[in-house]
Amino acid sequence: MQAWLGIGVVSPGMRMVWAVPILFGVSIAAHRVGAADPPAGTLEALVQTGEFGPALAAVQALPAGDQRDTWYARIAAGQARSGAAGAARDTLRRMASDQQRSLALKSLGTPSPAASGAAGGAAMADFDTLIELITSTIAPDSWDEVGGAGAIEPFPTGVYVDAAGLMKRLGPATDSLLLESVRRAAAADSGNRNVRRDSALRKVSLVRLERELQLRQAFGQPPEEAMRRLAGLYRVAYLFVYPQTGDIVLAGPAGDWQRDTEGRVVNAETGTPVLQLDDLVVVLRNAFEQNGQFGCTINPRSENLAATKAFADSWRGRPVKPSQRDAWLEQLRSTLGQQDIKVWGIDPQTGTARVLVEADHRMKLVGMGLEEGTLGVESYLAAVQRAGGQPPPMNVLRWWFTLNYSGIRATPSRTTFSLDGQGVKVLSENELLTETGDRVHTGTSDELTGAFARSFTAHFAALAAKYPVYAELRNVFDLALIAGILQSHDLPGQVDWHLTHFRDPAGYQLTRSPQPTCVDSVINAITIDRRRFCAGVSGGVSVDTRALVQPQAVRVDDYGRLEAHHAAALPRESPADSDLWWWD
Repeated sequence: MQAWLGIGVVSPGMRMVWAVPILFGVSIAAHRVGAADPPAGTLEALVQTGEFGPALAAVQALPAGDQRDTWYARIAAGQARSGAAGAARDTLRRMASDQQRSLALKSLGTPSPAASGAAGGAAMADFDTLIELITSTIAPDSWDEVGGAGAIEPFPTGVYVDAAGLMKRLGPATDSLLLESVRRAAAADSGNRNVRRDSALRKVSLVRLERELQLRQAFGQPPEEAMRRLAGLYRVAYLFVYPQTGDIVLAGPAGDWQRDTEGRVVNAETGTPVLQLDDLVVVLRNAFEQNGQFGCTINPRSENLAATKAFADSWRGRPVKPSQRDAWLEQLRSTLGQQDIKVWGIDPQTGTARVLVEADHRMKLVGMGLEEGTLGVESYLAAVQRAGGQPPPMNVLRWWFTLNYSGIRATPSRTTFSLDGQGVKVLSENELLTETGDRVHTGTSDELTGAFARSFTAHFAALAAKYPVYAELRNVFDLALIAGILQSHDLPGQVDWHLTHFRDPAGYQLTRSPQPTCVDSVINAITIDRRRFCAGVSGGVSVDTRALVQPQAVRVDDYGRLEAHHAAALPRESPADSDLWWWD
């Protein structure tokens, strides 16, 4: 018999509609699939002869469980051998167990690019090659693979995609019916397929996202841009758990994104940095391997501190002319040299580590008056100068970022969680400096040192709006708490999720860059009554989520508001949405 399949595409920015009929021969054996469970021999025959459609229908009739997943794996292997990589991926998506799917992908290996089909069986349409041709020739800069709004995906019976990203499965149709279906869909609301539209509460299923990423990697496809940006989420509002659907869902405000002048990925309207998939994976691995403890330190070297102290002492009582000040300050900074960076608890080559280091360094620039603060945030040296009187003795100031949450709230059933607090605060300490450059921890800070830390914390929102790296740090802290909740409450165990792709270093591949090991020292000086006062800074970022995420520390919210949000965010289970990992 002869059959027709088609692909309909509405390309972004274009008004034309293509319906591409594909004519191919199909040989179908007369196997009946009755209401009873099909015998294994019948299923094996269907798989061996390449009749994957009837085989899938037969497997779907089996009781849910390991047996069904085993047959899905065998069918996917047959589809891959026949060159139908897209169909194999769709079949693997049906598997309920992430562990069995991981094993199936490992045994599958690299799918054959051939599209020859099994002898005597059905030749599956090679949509992958056709889709690659379409996306590389028709408005190539507008598809979601390169950050555009358009999308195209294979389906066993054909696919169409409109400019807003809406996809639906097509059954066998004549040319006119196919074109009419495309036209109707192009005019319809985009539903959950326009990831770049604003949403007050977008939901991202971490379980489904991991599945889609794992399948894409197995078939040689990189993550989509929307996946890397967690569907445009820019704050964490809730964490939902749905044992009935096997989902763990991250929810929060979301929208379109773009790169700012510093290259950061930010929300197009608010300028707030969006959540990053890499950050999520980094803190997930940390939570399950390091119990939520990580951070960085940026510290001056002892020998350089000793040299700096000697340099400052040598100028004691000697005037510095205004024309000499810049040269004197440059010599001071050169004497102190560089500070050493140490990242612990997470991979130092990741973007997450870069955020920690950059946020800490730039906070110290504000503290030393080398970068402007905001209204209400006065630099330490400006405060010393304003106070007048005797300058403090030369010492090393220590400021560092840490968590700033009042707690975590949850429903009595522990199926909804929310974070309370702005996320980030700065702590302070004055360290004594010995003649040999050793720093002695005091555990206390003077009024001016503490005042800067308190003002930075109080005006953190304004500072994060001015310098987005601080908001990036808050995102990392939020995700670290979410990861800690998952680990401490064993939420993956409640939905039978094993994080086979996220936790495995050989699974999801983090983007890595050269590890930061040192940075120019932050030091500045002022003159008070002809006396020069200089100060250097150490510190870092310290994260420890354990006290906040323990079950006994979580406050129960029984007012019903969290329960209402949980009910409203229930994942969709329509077969047409089998690849859906986010929704509004």
